Amino acid sequence: MSATVQPSGEAARKRIAVALGDANGIGPEIAVKAARALRDAPVDCVLVGDGFVLREQMARHAPGMALTAFEPGAARLPDQMLWAEVAGLPPSDYAPGEVRAAAGAAMVAYVGEAVRLARAGLVDAVVGCPHSETSVARAGIPFSGYPGLIAQLTGTPADRVFLMLATPDLRIGHVTLHEPVRRALARLDTQLVVDAALAVMDGARAIGIARPRLGVFGINPHAGEGGLFGDEDQAITEPAVARLRAMGLDVDGPQGADLMLAQRAHDVYLAMFHDQGHIPVKLLSPRQASALSLGGGVRFSSVGHGCAFDIAGLGTADASAVLRTVRLLAGLADH
Repeated sequence: MSATVQPSGEAARKRIAVALGDANGIGPEIAVKAARALRDAPVDCVLVGDGFVLREQMARHAPGMALTAFEPGAARLPDQMLWAEVAGLPPSDYAPGEVRAAAGAAMVAYVGEAVRLARAGLVDAVVGCPHSETSVARAGIPFSGYPGLIAQLTGTPADRVFLMLATPDLRIGHVTLHEPVRRALARLDTQLVVDAALAVMDGARAIGIARPRLGVFGINPHAGEGGLFGDEDQAITEPAVARLRAMGLDVDGPQGADLMLAQRAHDVYLAMFHDQGHIPVKLLSPRQASALSLGGGVRFSSVGHGCAFDIAGLGTADASAVLRTVRLLAGLADH
């Protein structure tokens, strides 16, 4: 990827594309709120989506700021909000609080443009605001979450883009994600666990953890208890950990997820299944998590919460997760 074009005198300034997500959810609201909160920070948010949606949100949540077309070589003024136009949503389908196919299709278009900007070196990273799998499915678009979409947009095999949830206190990567547990278990093998671990450790380094210590969860309770609860860990996760250690990496496990999390002795953890990793993160930080997609060659993160259709349009959405995620990708977050 080529270097991001920066105005003279701002070599360290980062540019983060923020795709609006499902426009009928809280995505546009929290994107505008986050960009406004960061207007004096050493980072430029480039909002990616429909201009008419952004103008409405700015009138409510960023009065006095001007929506300005993104030009890679131009400096942003404090009262400007940068914007990359994607005419993805028919105005008649802009209906906050409602699940609509057109909004799902527009969300995919927003992310596609944001990833294009990143791959062209025009922005440093991408944040995707909350999506609705239901609205995308109604649009007839195959979709199982942002990691799969990033894989498709970057030409990466779908099973080689992994998710890591990151909060101020806890980081958990996932080997499998949005699929039935039975199918996920059938797909697990030693190589997949190794690939996920390597991606997660790279992700930890990218957010400032120079020498991450990784804890690998077992597949079964107590990591199988020596075969008492199944032999999957003996066949899959134990050889994976041995292989990772042979590479000189600081890796422990496999161990039961409950025990390993209780000890909290690691910088990052690797879960085998969706709920194994999501539940502890959502319990501790329901509105603070960043969801990083790792392995696609583009620095991408969404947030760890959904579209909140029940409050969309009310102006009460909390933008802290997007704000923290932008700061994380811009190198401004503490770990």
